[in-house]
Amino acid sequence: MNHVEKSLKLFESKFNCAQAVFASFSKELGLDEKQALKIGGCFGSGMRKGEVCGACTGALMVLGLKYGQFEKGDVESKTKTDQLCVEFLEKFESLNGSYICNELLNCDVKTKEGVEYAVKNNLFTEFCPKMVESATVIVEELIKE
Repeated sequence: MNHVEKSLKLFESKFNCAQAVFASFSKELGLDEKQALKIGGCFGSGMRKGEVCGACTGALMVLGLKYGQFEKGDVESKTKTDQLCVEFLEKFESLNGSYICNELLNCDVKTKEGVEYAVKNNLFTEFCPKMVESATVIVEELIKE
């Protein structure tokens, strides 16, 4: 199963968007899938506040896990992850119009009314999987480069 298939399967299994993207790469990056799912648990729906799309957050966690700075003074890793973060967000925004959850969904998911709107319009089941796929494809491309 490839990353896109894995992330969509996890999302369809009711894991949030961040969990789905992050966990689809976890094993090959040395992190147990269960740990990845737990780490991503608070990042869906823009941290439940409609901020940065959880699929983007999951992708950024992948980039951090693969390239992130872990030694004091490692400027090269810090510079690389900073650059990849910006590149990822620019690509995602270019393809999808934004990387902010509320803007993507055209509703405020931190409110009851916003969540009801999203549910009524099948956004979580029809629109969000497209964001999960988009984030997964972009991060996959960045890792291959």
